[in-house]
Amino acid sequence: MKRRILALAALCGLLAPPLLSSAAEAKVYKIGVTPGVHEQTMEFVKPLLAAKGVEIQLVTFSDYVLPNQAVNDGDLDMNAFQHKPYFDNQVKDRGYKLVSAGTNFLAPMGLYSKKIKSLDELKKGDRVGIPNDPTNGGRALLLLQKHGLIQLNAANTLTPGVPDIVGNPKGLRIVELDAAQMPRALDDLAAGAVNTNYAVQAGLLPARDALVLEAADSPYVNIFAVRAADKDAEWVKTIVSTYQSEPVRAFIRTEFKGSLVPAF
Repeated sequence: MKRRILALAALCGLLAPPLLSSAAEAKVYKIGVTPGVHEQTMEFVKPLLAAKGVEIQLVTFSDYVLPNQAVNDGDLDMNAFQHKPYFDNQVKDRGYKLVSAGTNFLAPMGLYSKKIKSLDELKKGDRVGIPNDPTNGGRALLLLQKHGLIQLNAANTLTPGVPDIVGNPKGLRIVELDAAQMPRALDDLAAGAVNTNYAVQAGLLPARDALVLEAADSPYVNIFAVRAADKDAEWVKTIVSTYQSEPVRAFIRTEFKGSLVPAF
């Protein structure tokens, strides 16, 4: 009799259905970003993903260390904030089980000047500024080499320093300065290598004001980082392919007015 009463109650909707387990609930993927261009672009991508049934939540970080740790620890599912050389260095130094799942955009470093309009105008002994940290300093030296201003020892492919300069036809004096101070130092330099974020903060528009810019094939292109175990997951493929689409390419080009270069 008791079984018949329970069965009848269930049929009549008198018994509440069992709660869904967490595994059965719709997954919301947490993506770590830094404020600014990464956050803005992912906000644009969010409704495109929602239309495909993929929900994301953006988590902002003001530093460059925690986002990788958070993905590695499982607190985030993905992050999008860093270029490949930085990521590779983090994985090597900290033993993270992370991989790149694809590229998003390049925030190109450029050479800027308030005194010359072309690199051809650089004179013998002119002072050229580069950032004083190893990653960005090496990046600046590679940019100088690409445009024929110096020649580097090939041993340090992505992290050259001033001692690696083996050719300097114009005898340029390389001045190492804090990256954030470079825009203000342009008054005292013939030219300086400035990261895009600092250039934009100083009112410089890379596509308009830089003497030269890194190209889209730069090794410093930004990437999506995920745990190695998730690399081939469908949700990863959906997020990356949706980001790497024409609407997003157009958004990056128009919204940031040439400050960013789509790398897909």
